[in-house]
Amino acid sequence: MKADYQDLVDEISALLGAPATLENRDFGLIAFGAHDSDSLFDESTLDPVRTRSILNRGSTPAVRAWFEGFGIARATGPVRIPAAPDAGVHRGRICLPVRHRGIALGYVWLLDAGPGPSPERLTAAMEVAARIGALLADEERAGADLSRELRAVLTAERGWQYDMALTALRTALGPDADGLHALVCVAPWPAGETPSVRTAPGAAALSTVPWTGPDTGAAGAAPGAGPGAGAGGDAETGADGLGAGSHALAALIRLRSAEAPAPALTAAARLRDAAAGAAPGPPGPSAAGGVRPGRPGAVGAGAATARGIAAARATGAVTGPRHAPGPVAGIAGPRRGLADLGTAWREAVATARASLAEPRLGPIAQWSSIGPYRLLTALPATPPHDPAVRPLLGPAHGELARTAEAFLDHAGQAGRTAAALGIHRQTLYYRLSRVEQLTGLDLDNGEDRLLLHMALKAARL
Repeated sequence: MKADYQDLVDEISALLGAPATLENRDFGLIAFGAHDSDSLFDESTLDPVRTRSILNRGSTPAVRAWFEGFGIARATGPVRIPAAPDAGVHRGRICLPVRHRGIALGYVWLLDAGPGPSPERLTAAMEVAARIGALLADEERAGADLSRELRAVLTAERGWQYDMALTALRTALGPDADGLHALVCVAPWPAGETPSVRTAPGAAALSTVPWTGPDTGAAGAAPGAGPGAGAGGDAETGADGLGAGSHALAALIRLRSAEAPAPALTAAARLRDAAAGAAPGPPGPSAAGGVRPGRPGAVGAGAATARGIAAARATGAVTGPRHAPGPVAGIAGPRRGLADLGTAWREAVATARASLAEPRLGPIAQWSSIGPYRLLTALPATPPHDPAVRPLLGPAHGELARTAEAFLDHAGQAGRTAAALGIHRQTLYYRLSRVEQLTGLDLDNGEDRLLLHMALKAARL
């Protein structure tokens, strides 16, 4: 499919005598015509916007807003866009909307150099753009068609139902079924909305699944595990911070190699931003760089928000549950074929749960990066609190619990802990003595410290 797009872009470049680029409707780069290698850094030939688009395979939200302001999403013919040096657009553009059955699916871009292509050549180029539109539409339909098969695998009960669902997915994927994949879980996801595969580069299949309480099945259930093997959370609010009836998005992403997870990271970022943009109301504190509702924001902004809130809580500026601001994305370890799809989905959900509980992990996290949460998320959905630690988990002792967790996170180093919390070392010692009195645990004993640390982490989930 990629080669088809490249051939058509090269055809347009030849017709119009200038290198063309093809982007999807979310301004993600799909293909581009040949440029001289030196020209990528020569503003007399290109400009920062095109160079960044080619090197980073996409455009920034500000650039996207600038171009969309010229009505390209509604246009049915070529649109000329003037230069805007203040926006980094040093050269004018010709945009050829890529449409299929009236729907804008992407854009072909050329740098505008007067007098420009003749009307006849532009008409011929628009005919090629229509062929690109048909290919994009076919690809979207293929991804949407697999939504049912993927959902069936992730929600099927153990036994023949699961085996049949897996066979159907394997058949639908064809040769791709034996390739290398990573599963991504995005939560929460707007109910009833399955995005286009163009939203997630490299996606083989996308599907929404329920994220509910442990008694009714959950997004965290292993395929074939049946009801009750869920991700966790009580039936009303969810210990993971998501309410009953919430949904998650599952995305099966193609990879080239296990050592190059970039496609999974890119797809997770796009899907997480799409969920943030579709969420009602602000998903996080906008002053800290949160994503604006109604438009996918920058992944970096979301990560900055999570880090900012985590830092504020670490210094005592913020109290209460430490859920991540807005949606999160968890990425499972890569696997070849579909045989371990159940394990991969458990990993993806566990990583999303860990990110919801611990913002320092970031709004986008990989299974390999969540440390002790790899074990903690395997515990029962609502594990009983250890009797020794239970008194510390009540609302009256939230400050002591936070202090104890920070102390253990910093390997028992008093100086680093006091600095992280912004308190005097003597205040730290007093709080730790109160923790020992409440729990009966000895913080000089390694096993007692391990018990307390794991209990505090588990309480987040």
